[in-house]
Amino acid sequence: MAEPIADGPGWWLAFAEVRSRAAAERLRDLYLEVEVDRSADLEPGQAYWHETIGTEVRGTDGRSLGRVVDIYRAGETEVYVVRGGPVGEFDLPAVKGIVTEFAPDRGEIVVDEASLALESGPVDERPAKLRKPHRWSRHGKGAAPAAGASAEPPSADAPAEGSA
Repeated sequence: MAEPIADGPGWWLAFAEVRSRAAAERLRDLYLEVEVDRSADLEPGQAYWHETIGTEVRGTDGRSLGRVVDIYRAGETEVYVVRGGPVGEFDLPAVKGIVTEFAPDRGEIVVDEASLALESGPVDERPAKLRKPHRWSRHGKGAAPAAGASAEPPSADAPAEGSA
């Protein structure tokens, strides 16, 4: 028995030879490979995920942005994980307007780099934390200065106390 997984990709398979859960557990994390007739399954301009992984991603100016290292589905859209380029890792939604040329058979995917805003930096990068200015005090950490004393530390040009 074989049927496609509803939210794809992939298939649910049952083997007549595998009659128990224990026997099925021995097959866990193994891959089943089959020859596929691309002309029967895919329309022109489409590719299987395994054919897309490893494809180089380039901007419209020809600059390499990295290679597709993984693919996942977000709703109805496939998203390519691109890594190894000058902008670091990023997710590339496989939608028209961003992907201008899809040619994994030639080993390239061309994208409108400007629409991805890659130069803006990672979204999860936290801004530098601002530190409060250090308050100088002769009387210990954070203590108020003595009456008549300056709240500022002495400058390097000021004479030392007790010198005349």
